[in-house]
Amino acid sequence: MRRRTKFHINPKHVLIAGVILCVGFLGISFRFGEQLAPVRSAVGAVFTPMQKGINIVGTFLSDKLDNFRDINDLLDENKDLKDQINVLTYENKMLLQDKYELDRLRDLYVLDQKYQDYPKVAARVIAKPGNWYSVFTIDKGTKDGLAKDMNVLAGNGLVGIITECYYNYSIVRSIVDDKSYVSAMFLKTADTCFVQGDLQLMDQGKIRVISISKDAEIEDGHEVVTSNISPNFLEGILIGYVSDIELDASNMTKTAYLTPAVDFEHLEEVLIITELKEPQMKEPPKESDSGAETPATETPATETPATETDSGAAVGAESGTDTETGTNIE
Repeated sequence: MRRRTKFHINPKHVLIAGVILCVGFLGISFRFGEQLAPVRSAVGAVFTPMQKGINIVGTFLSDKLDNFRDINDLLDENKDLKDQINVLTYENKMLLQDKYELDRLRDLYVLDQKYQDYPKVAARVIAKPGNWYSVFTIDKGTKDGLAKDMNVLAGNGLVGIITECYYNYSIVRSIVDDKSYVSAMFLKTADTCFVQGDLQLMDQGKIRVISISKDAEIEDGHEVVTSNISPNFLEGILIGYVSDIELDASNMTKTAYLTPAVDFEHLEEVLIITELKEPQMKEPPKESDSGAETPATETPATETPATETDSGAAVGAESGTDTETGTNIE
């Protein structure tokens, strides 16, 4: 059986043949230009439209390719811009948080300067049971020099008092808590009263003021501060501003509402006055002689208002309750 002979065409030979043909055609075209004019016209008539169509298609494809490249460039640029927006948004949030924290610290500084005669420690609120900061936990305790019955400040005035103090945290009862009674007075007239916590009223942003003398010359907007007869609260700390003053049904006393000087819905940092109020009534020193008679001592007055018929809270000295702390008097 005979093998088929394979023919291999050298590309160089093809190239050379093509060049020779082109040169030949050019020579013929120059030599017989007039005779080939009809042929040239016929060929031009056939291929010119084809060339135009090819050019149109080529231009269209080139434009589409350029558009595609532009779209890819725009998508890349859009992605870069989105990344930049995300970074700027995050940085803006951080700046707003820093500004918010700076504003809070500035407010604490102003409050600290307002009561600069008292030594204070700053603390952060770390827990609360409900919407209002009626009772809450702070991150400072006995290791930081705190103790029970120390006064707590924030915003523009009084927040409450420490009722329980542990090694590294403390429990604070605020003046809006239902168990809170604070002996207070009107700064302008020095008339005394009691500020009574009321969580239901706090939904309206107010708490009660009771046991106001019927003759007290007070008006809406007057400041209410802690009084000098308070057993646990230091004197002169702003509590809030009075409003809606009314004469009780007994015509013996007045009641009113009070707008606290502190935002009890948004508490984050507080100041604690590390100075306890000294007891106003102390037992005299005991005689060294065994036969000496020890004089009787009076029980210190508590921050318990007289019987309040309108409020329904019959709280008296006989009840044996310290209403600032909610603990029974021994």
